[in-house]
Amino acid sequence: MRVASAQAAPAADVSPSSWPAAARAVALLTVAVSLLLTAFAWPSVRSSVHDVPIAVAGPAPAPAPAVEELTAVLDRLLPGGFEVTEVADGAAAERLVRDREVYGAIDLGSGTPQVLTASAASTAVAQTLNSIAAGLDRARGTGTAVVARDLVPLPAGDPRGAGLAAGALPLVMGGLLAALVLTRLVRGSTRRVTGACAFAVTGGLSVTAILQFWLGALGGSYWADSGAVALTIAATSLSIIGLVSVLGYVGFGIGAATMMLIGNPLSGTATAPERLPGLSGALGQLLPPGAGGQLLRSTAFFDGQGAARPVVVLAAWLTLGMVLCLAGGLRARRAAAAVGDPAARATA
Repeated sequence: MRVASAQAAPAADVSPSSWPAAARAVALLTVAVSLLLTAFAWPSVRSSVHDVPIAVAGPAPAPAPAVEELTAVLDRLLPGGFEVTEVADGAAAERLVRDREVYGAIDLGSGTPQVLTASAASTAVAQTLNSIAAGLDRARGTGTAVVARDLVPLPAGDPRGAGLAAGALPLVMGGLLAALVLTRLVRGSTRRVTGACAFAVTGGLSVTAILQFWLGALGGSYWADSGAVALTIAATSLSIIGLVSVLGYVGFGIGAATMMLIGNPLSGTATAPERLPGLSGALGQLLPPGAGGQLLRSTAFFDGQGAARPVVVLAAWLTLGMVLCLAGGLRARRAAAAVGDPAARATA
């Protein structure tokens, strides 16, 4: 009986938290849920078309007046919505669309006006251009029907692009999960980096197989798409593992908040970066979720066109993570050497 009472004594001695501590917890939770709502709802509610790059081909031999007239019409229909690039003819306009230089084009030089779209680049922008096609002729007063052509459509298995949009969050979560598991269960910077790279490869192959072969949401080369997914996962997980190596679990919080609360809502994967408010879309393209989404679109639908910039962004994050892991490992080795712990030196 004495033993039982002795074991129960610590629990009986635990006093309840003070009311100010409970109030602080409630305030912290309120701030957290408000930040979550702001991060995910603000980009969607404030979404609009602004400075979307498109091409316009005017009729020969004097295209400039027609292009200027059309630009004025577009400004009346959607003020500030488009950044217009004048091109020589419809072939040049098509080339820019297929090369991901622009989201769409308007060709006035082929007799019948044509609006060229690429729904694989952004279904939201393609829908906007199609609505422009419906109202363009009324605004110009020509009486000639405007033809809409989708140059790079989405796969027949996923014509709305729902799979690609829905796959953005699991990619971020996969990188976060890898960082959490590896930092908790694996000791040693080299082993953690190796584990993150190995998971990026296996995860990339698995996720791409589901999206491409089961859901029919991706086109292009399976291996190229897998590489894009793997690079995204590796950049996310290694950057967070590097932060943990240097800052401890505070680093995990910083990395998770950056990827989840900033990177994912501002990725523009579901719509387009140009539809996000202000400069938030440009910021999102500098983070792994946004760069990864754009890279996957390039490999899946555009034969790799437009992939250079997102590859550079992802490679920079991956390199940063490795450098931070190296710095954290060296610091751990120096600390172990100072206390003379050979086991800690071996696993640092």
